[in-house]
Order: sequence, then C-alpha cells, then structure tokens
Amino acid sequence: MVDVFRALDDETRRIVLDELSVRDGQTLFEICSMLAIRHGLSLTRQAISQHLGVLESAGLVVTERRGRSKFHYFNPEPLSGITGRWPSRKRTEK
Repeated sequence: MVDVFRALDDETRRIVLDELSVRDGQTLFEICSMLAIRHGLSLTRQAISQHLGVLESAGLVVTERRGRSKFHYFNPEPLSGITGRWPSRKRTEK
C-alpha cells in the first residue's frame, strides 16, 4: 500500500490517472500529448515514462504490448485497499 500512496503523492501522476480513467488504453505519445495540450505540462517522454513506471509498480497502471506499441490502462483495484483500510461509519455526536 505504501507504493500506492507514493504514486498518488505526485500531481502529474494523479493527472495521468485522471486522464486514463476518462480514456483508457493510451500510448506514451498520446499521454505526453494530452498532458501538454490539456494541462500545459511540457515534460519529456522520459519523465512521463518514469511517472508511468511508478504508477505501474504501484499496480495503478497496467500495460499491454501490441506490436511496437505499449498501451496503458488505469487499474482502480489498489485504491480499494485504501478505502478498505478506513471503513466509513456513522459518527455520533458527543
């Protein structure tokens, strides 16, 4: 779970996850373009690739290779560990 918190600690990674949750299955080129156009982030492909590596290590992004292309998909499953850790319960007034 530490990897998930570390991955979510960075604003760029949260933006990448937001965009993948809207449109899954993007290539590195598509993600870089989306970050530049929609969010004004001009990061290098290598920097975005490193962010994706952190997200993949945390299990928040899974990849699939098709030919020479690598597609990235958002995996919300690790987030259930966070919500499961602190279940909501009705609070009582003192």
